[in-house]
Amino acid sequence: MPYPGEDTVFENRHDAGRRLAAELGEYQDQPVVVLAIPNGGVPVAVEVAGALGAELGLVISRKIPMPLHPEAGFGAIADSGNLILNDEVVRRLGLSRQQIEYEASKVRAEIKKRSLLYRGEEPPVSVTGRTAIIVDDGLASGITMLAAVESVRYRRPRATVVAVPCASAMALKQVERVASRVVALTVGYMPTFYVSDFYRHWYDVSDNEVVQYLNQWRTRHHSPK
Repeated sequence: MPYPGEDTVFENRHDAGRRLAAELGEYQDQPVVVLAIPNGGVPVAVEVAGALGAELGLVISRKIPMPLHPEAGFGAIADSGNLILNDEVVRRLGLSRQQIEYEASKVRAEIKKRSLLYRGEEPPVSVTGRTAIIVDDGLASGITMLAAVESVRYRRPRATVVAVPCASAMALKQVERVASRVVALTVGYMPTFYVSDFYRHWYDVSDNEVVQYLNQWRTRHHSPK
């Protein structure tokens, strides 16, 4: 597929989540936990977890922005603290270890802040011995998902399944190397891949909305299944 067509464009993240859940039906009422990558992955994951009858949790993974070009990244960090680097970009930028650690320390602080905001005093959802389905709204470079998968593997799941509505072919190939399984509804082969191109209604999900989604979920699901 060179560019998104009508049948591969999602109305919004909720539509994407419902369509993704339909592809994951084999996990319904199984020992599964759905882990959302905030922010955009949360509304997708809410639909998936609800359809599968699964517990909902988070894995917070953030890109490390390039100095002077914060819209792009040279690596990613997840809430376990593990650091994933794009070695090719690091070499091209000529970043020193000191520069890498400086930028990484700012992202670690941001992750800690978001973890407190999203979870409060609640401990992370246990994934030990269960299949962990890690959900985001799409994979562009795939590097934040790589960090997320590594973070989840520290928590000793039975298997790690990455589930996304859309992915670039390059990201898909990279993530397939580290996850037990990858489910992507559509794959893009365009030279420049934007997740937003696969959604009719796209906007940046705010921190406040993430908190609202999680609070609504906790209200509806008082105890884990």
